[in-house]
Amino acid sequence: MTNSDQPQPGNGNTEQVKMQHVTARVPEGVSAGAFSTGVIVMTGSSEFILDFIQNIGGPAQVAARIIMPHGALPQFSEALRKNLGIYKDRFGAPPELPKPQPPAKPQTAQEVYDELKLPDHLLSGAYANGVMIGHSASEFKLDFLTNLFPHSAVSSRVYLSAPQIPRLLESLESTFAQFQERVRQQQQQKQQQQKPPQDQPPSESSEDELG
Repeated sequence: MTNSDQPQPGNGNTEQVKMQHVTARVPEGVSAGAFSTGVIVMTGSSEFILDFIQNIGGPAQVAARIIMPHGALPQFSEALRKNLGIYKDRFGAPPELPKPQPPAKPQTAQEVYDELKLPDHLLSGAYANGVMIGHSASEFKLDFLTNLFPHSAVSSRVYLSAPQIPRLLESLESTFAQFQERVRQQQQQKQQQQKPPQDQPPSESSEDELG
């Protein structure tokens, strides 16, 4: 997880992005990227699901879906935090977005997705176990990577406006904290189930006197 340099032209089908000691290929199909206005972070049994939402002048829809293993999410959070710090040093803190009004009745995940358009080609998402982050004065570019042999590649590219980044960072950190707490509780329950029952002291018996 690192900063990215400027994209360099490829052979017409792919471009390459240079990282620290690594070059990631950018397939033509993902090079244009997708612009997002928000993100939903969910926890799966062995992965996190990041749904980047686009909600501009029409029905909200999922613009990109990223599947990250549990171990990659805190690395993403740390890289994003560092890049946000670099951004603040150069441009100052991004403007704060107005906080959305909470619904009168909290929605379930199913109700939220009933209102979202999720294209069929995004149902399985794009796997990523790394990310490169770049930014300008107005937006951040997130290049999600598959660091797999023999070549690293960008599996999905997402653009977010700079004011969205603090909110994304907050969502990532709170989701991972909830995940850690759930794992801790599961471990405690498992330990309690495996703990041998303590020996019970013998009960005292009483005898009636015979007169």
